Amino acid sequence: MLRSLVTIAIALVLSAPLAARTLRVCADPNNLPFSNRAQQGFENRIAQLLANDLHARVEYTWWAQRRGFARNTVNADTCDFWVGVAQGVAALDTTAPYYRSSYVFVTRRDRGLDVASFDDPRLRTLTIGVQMIGNDSSNTPPAHALARRGITANVRGYMVYGNYADAAPEAPIVAAVARGDVDVAIVWGPLAGYFVKKSGVPLRMTPVTPRYARASARRDGRSPRRGA
Repeated sequence: MLRSLVTIAIALVLSAPLAARTLRVCADPNNLPFSNRAQQGFENRIAQLLANDLHARVEYTWWAQRRGFARNTVNADTCDFWVGVAQGVAALDTTAPYYRSSYVFVTRRDRGLDVASFDDPRLRTLTIGVQMIGNDSSNTPPAHALARRGITANVRGYMVYGNYADAAPEAPIVAAVARGDVDVAIVWGPLAGYFVKKSGVPLRMTPVTPRYARASARRDGRSPRRGA
């Protein structure tokens, strides 16, 4: 639906008088590096660039991008499109993905770890942080990859949604590596890059090899992403 909705949104905007043109954008108010209410995320910037090209103003509908987000926004006609969603979200149609990303292993630089594969034998003894969605079969690809290899007892889960009351709900898994609570974390690339850069402790990111899970742009409650 997003490909169609973006087209419809643009057509409606272009048909309106210049003074009345409005681009209705759905966005998460607390989801950096993607978006937030202060419009500091790169998806906020993409929305503004699109609005500038259409000589329109951006009007946001703020909604946490968690399960049910499509039903309560686009499909409820409160806004026209999300700038980024996971390719394959059943409730939406999407454009071609505008970026793809792998998961990465995040470690402290001073540990000298160079884990790059789920088949690295050290993963059987290291404490591993993994992003989790819930207690059902819709968990993240790394969680399933580890479970298939019988690596479960040494895994620590960090919810993808996080504590929404926090300023950075998805930061704890990277912070756990910096503190030494876990030896290695497997984090979706865009999130890892953002929080690793902000870390006061030098951290290393190593892309999963082979690319076990590619993200075609955003999350359906958050698994790999992203197509507009």
